[in-house]
Amino acid sequence: MRAIVTHEYGSLDVLQLEDVDKPVPRADELLVQVRAASVNAADGLLMHGWPYPMRSQIGWKRPRIKGLGLDFAGVVEAVGDAVTAFRPGDAVFGELAQDYAGATRAFAEYICVAASSVVRKPEAVSFTEAAAVPLAGCTALYAVRDYGQVRPGQHVLINGAGGGVGTYAVQLAKHFGATVTGVCSDRKAGTVRDSGADRVIDYRQHDFTTDAMQYDVIVDIVSSQGLLRCRRVLAPRGRFVWVGGPASGPWLGPLRPALNVLLMSLVSRRQRWLLVAKSSSAEDVAVLAGLLADGSLRPVIDRCYPLERAADAIRHLQDGRACGKVVIEI
Repeated sequence: MRAIVTHEYGSLDVLQLEDVDKPVPRADELLVQVRAASVNAADGLLMHGWPYPMRSQIGWKRPRIKGLGLDFAGVVEAVGDAVTAFRPGDAVFGELAQDYAGATRAFAEYICVAASSVVRKPEAVSFTEAAAVPLAGCTALYAVRDYGQVRPGQHVLINGAGGGVGTYAVQLAKHFGATVTGVCSDRKAGTVRDSGADRVIDYRQHDFTTDAMQYDVIVDIVSSQGLLRCRRVLAPRGRFVWVGGPASGPWLGPLRPALNVLLMSLVSRRQRWLLVAKSSSAEDVAVLAGLLADGSLRPVIDRCYPLERAADAIRHLQDGRACGKVVIEI
């Protein structure tokens, strides 16, 4: 089978399309023919081996798992002897679990995954759309539902509303009854409005931290503003939910702004400063599958690439111009 393989850490030139052995499912696993896999910021970090402390888990000198891709959607080709919930021909999607031990990841024609880590794909949802959901969708769900605890009537601001996580966060905040302000570039404003935002701010034209308005919840996906500035527009008992930020270096990577959030949580008495630190679960992917099925959630796909152009797909995401998700179709 064909797969994107990385034998060493580095930039995009370490990615290779190779013919590798087709995996064989163990007793509790499924062999899935991958139809689509989405690109996430985490793929770039895995490719570089950043931040360096993460190498204690993924391999010090070279990657233990020689491939990229965490989200996938496809068709079950074979099941292990202990699997009873799925059978060949089932359309499924999910995210590779943290303890995944395959030879490659989802940028491949086939993967073996634990049956407990996948859910059935809604019939009306394409493989491309389903693959775009698990990691970004669960991250947004946790930010809005669990950490933000968004309720009807609240005012919620999503900073980075035009990206993969942001477009889901806007839709989920609306689903939970909030009035939503999305911060993004003007080029992405139409998509953010279509996702349900009541108000859209072009960050190039207006600094949202100078608003007279205060927000009950701020979901920060891009870390573009200092926390003291954000504090001005956070309600006295509001919740600031940090999701991510730019990779600022190989040692801390995107965790540098996260440390600032932790410090703020120590000095702020009434406002809550929170980090999304929860791994996706099949149960929550199933929640998202239900929202996909009834039309409450809609993946926003910016661009699709074939497997052999995986490097171009990652480059497009890293350029910061993608509106919604970037997907590799296989």
